[in-house]
Amino acid sequence: MNTPGTRIDDIGNGLYRISTPVSPDTVPGGFSFNQYLLVDEAPLLFHTGLRRLFEPVSRAIESVLPLNELRYISFCHVEADECGSLNEFLQAAPRAEVLCGQVAAMTSVADLADRPPRALSDGEALSLGARTVVWLDAPHVPHGWENGFLFEQTTRLLFCGDLFTQPGSEHAPVSDDVLDSSEQMRRTMDYFAHGANTGPVLERLAALQPQTLACMHGSAFQGDGAAQLRKLADRLCGAG
Repeated sequence: MNTPGTRIDDIGNGLYRISTPVSPDTVPGGFSFNQYLLVDEAPLLFHTGLRRLFEPVSRAIESVLPLNELRYISFCHVEADECGSLNEFLQAAPRAEVLCGQVAAMTSVADLADRPPRALSDGEALSLGARTVVWLDAPHVPHGWENGFLFEQTTRLLFCGDLFTQPGSEHAPVSDDVLDSSEQMRRTMDYFAHGANTGPVLERLAALQPQTLACMHGSAFQGDGAAQLRKLADRLCGAG
């Protein structure tokens, strides 16, 4: 994989975006893979990245804190870019627990992970210290039966995974509009399952009034996250 270089940016409230651009030689038009480090008494890594990205991602994390201080590792669903280097991180961080939904634990993670996961039920909260995260089941939104999201209540941060996937390899760490770019991506390669629960799930997320959307591909969003989510729902459930 041809990757120009991994960078890490402090985007506020103890949240760091780690991003690796992928050149157009590998993915037409270029692409990016993001992980997010949330620093608290129990530091959380959301997404591990591909197995081949373990070294640059781990070096980025260690510019903020020792890798062995990670306490939780989480992701939306089982795909290589979400959890490909999970076991490498579990080895490097002996106290780290995998956080995932119950369906993910049942179907994949209990077998894939070198340590048993901590399977969260829908709406279950977990304290990280000053902050609390809540697991939200979101089957098939955008894809994957086991898919779900984490919401951090204090800073109104939504780890939204593949929602608002943006094309291209070079992105600012933060944007105030991710919808139009992500819709460009969806028109080229529609990654949504378009299940019957798409609208209700997006409205549930919007009702949380998120102020930061931690997108897995492209820029993170800061601003009125509810408006972005409702506009996305209109595109998906309205005109398509």
